[in-house]
Amino acid sequence: MIELDEVRRAILTALGTMEKPAGCGEIAKKADLPTPKVVGKMRGLLKDGLVERPVKGKYVISDEGREALG
Repeated sequence: MIELDEVRRAILTALGTMEKPAGCGEIAKKADLPTPKVVGKMRGLLKDGLVERPVKGKYVISDEGREALG
């Protein structure tokens, strides 16, 4: 099971409520986080398979991401 720190969990939770792919700025606003913090976490979330990037610069939560949230 993949460990989620507070920031990763907040990002996934925010993405889980969004209906279409979102950029880091939108995700940060929804998660109430600074945008650079979200940007810094996205590569790891992608690598771990918790988010997907269907469009350049836009993200959606993956099935694995939903599972990780429990």
